[in-house]
Amino acid sequence: MKLTSSNQPVYKIPLKYRKMENLHIVFWLFKDVAWCMFWKPLGIAMIIPTLLISVIISWRTKQYMSELCHNLAITVWISANSYWMISEFLGFDTQPLFAGFTFKHLALIPFTIGILILTFYYLIWKPKHKDEMETM
Repeated sequence: MKLTSSNQPVYKIPLKYRKMENLHIVFWLFKDVAWCMFWKPLGIAMIIPTLLISVIISWRTKQYMSELCHNLAITVWISANSYWMISEFLGFDTQPLFAGFTFKHLALIPFTIGILILTFYYLIWKPKHKDEMETM
């Protein structure tokens, strides 16, 4: 992070990274539109680029804990969302698992991991590193 002439921190993203992030949004939207329209091949195919770019973005932002935590949360969110979509596409989402839970509810595992990552960042890491420049 750099400081501006007014000593305000500036977080710059290289253009090639920004283009990748924007393409990530396109893939994500196609995946979710395919899910909504029940276009199985497209929805399943879009998991790969959406998830892959999410992992790359997380890796590229690892030097900033705020970015890393939020990007990892997005990655597990996409994982949960993709599993849920597949469970609906393949028709096992409503199959009983145990104690009133269905196979769709297994998506709660990565969703919870994302919440735990952000809980760690906001309640543990950030309060202990108040003087470090972060993006959040």
